[in-house]
Amino acid sequence: MTETTTATRTSRSDRAPAELSDRSRAENRLGWKLAAPAVVVMLLVTAYPMFRALYLSLFQYRLTAPEDRQFVGLANYLTVLTDEIWWRDVGVTVFIMVVTVAVELVIGFAFAMVMHRIIFARGVVRTSILIPYGIITVVSAFAWQFAFSLNNGFVNGWLPFVADDYNWFGGTWSSLFAICMSEIWKTTPFMSLLLLAGLSQVSEDMLEAAKVDGASWWQRLYKVILPNMKAAIMVAVLFRALDAFRIFDNIYIMTRGAQNTESVSFLTYRQIIEQFELGMGSALSVLLFLSVLLLAFGIVKLFKVDLAAARGES
Repeated sequence: MTETTTATRTSRSDRAPAELSDRSRAENRLGWKLAAPAVVVMLLVTAYPMFRALYLSLFQYRLTAPEDRQFVGLANYLTVLTDEIWWRDVGVTVFIMVVTVAVELVIGFAFAMVMHRIIFARGVVRTSILIPYGIITVVSAFAWQFAFSLNNGFVNGWLPFVADDYNWFGGTWSSLFAICMSEIWKTTPFMSLLLLAGLSQVSEDMLEAAKVDGASWWQRLYKVILPNMKAAIMVAVLFRALDAFRIFDNIYIMTRGAQNTESVSFLTYRQIIEQFELGMGSALSVLLFLSVLLLAFGIVKLFKVDLAAARGES
């Protein structure tokens, strides 16, 4: 396939950005009008808890001694950011997020290809793939904890290279492996569903033209399919990365933070619920919120998706 033909049939997102058309401006205005009521309701519901957490984070405030509340300014944030426990938990959280999202992206894309191409029993296949996502996270975590259990689990018996008395929850990396497996099994269907929506937008004419020009399956994948799915991939990665960064349920059920498997969300839970430190816990919750915002900003900037081009506009 020649360079000219390849360049012609690559994604529209590679084109130089153009000025917004009247149609785009009208759609943007309509989008704001449709989203405004939901945004207003969300702000009314979430604004008070957010500002309350920000306010409490400026105090040394223990729930068991409310009369001893003292204003300390940004001291709680300084304490958190200079504590190795915070950075250790951030590292654990980032590790879980990167591993799970990367594996889910690959497996989810494979599932999306199957669901998109299958002809017979399409509804049955799609329903079967989506079953794990319909299971409550706590139930899923208990099931995986049982599977990896030393006394009652069946994973050791199924894996010939693992000893029968191997304790998966006896070390950091093996515990993280079990947590990641439970997260991947539970949320890969969500990733595949988002990728399926993007895959359905890839033009069959472009694929057929590339095939006629002699492009192999891998060439069609990298030069036609993936570039035209860039917006869908960004949405899938964004949603799952934000969700994985706030992981709590699986860690709470499977390890309760033991063996250095504590996430940032679990650290916040320990400070507020177990130790009644509302000031320090509020500072942690604010930092978690800011981390999620920074993560979302970074992912959007990394993909550099032109939404107008993704809609097919010039």
